[in-house]
Amino acid sequence: MNVREYYAYLSAARTQLWNFLRALPPADLDRDLIESGDRFHTIKDLVLHVTDVEDHWVHNIARGDGVTREGRFSHDWVTPNAAQYDLAWIIDYGREVNERTQAFLDSEPDMNRSVKLVQDDPASDTVSLDQLLWHVMTHEVRHTAQIALMIRQLGHTPPWLDYMRYARPHVTAAQSGGVEGLGLDDPDDEG
Repeated sequence: MNVREYYAYLSAARTQLWNFLRALPPADLDRDLIESGDRFHTIKDLVLHVTDVEDHWVHNIARGDGVTREGRFSHDWVTPNAAQYDLAWIIDYGREVNERTQAFLDSEPDMNRSVKLVQDDPASDTVSLDQLLWHVMTHEVRHTAQIALMIRQLGHTPPWLDYMRYARPHVTAAQSGGVEGLGLDDPDDEG
């Protein structure tokens, strides 16, 4: 599997999660369920954080053109305090980041290109663009699992976001060959 394929899955799962979250009571989205957390205590905190991380690494660091550099979604991403934002604003920001990431991936960037992790440090470590994108996607999966747990803690059943829900089934040779392919006799064969 490659980055583009996996990102397509994450985009679909993210959209389904956002649609589910819209149906929850607003108080549930802002309920402090991680009391010992440094910055992220609520579902909205984590949803905003996931978008911030993608915007930071993919657009600010790898591309030099982050969404939060524009006034519409400007906010303190270090301590976001998501309760001050409506869920619709967070989702709009997420959509903008998603669209930019998808357009970037559609441009078929050089996945082996080196990316400096700290732009203003000449001695900064570098990773490949491929590694950076896998980091961002893995980060989202981990926090999505946290969000699903928080949804359960609130007494709701989270949506099914597993990869297999989005993967297209592959027909095996045995399945495509009918009963002959399975080594069984065809009941209509009189020979």
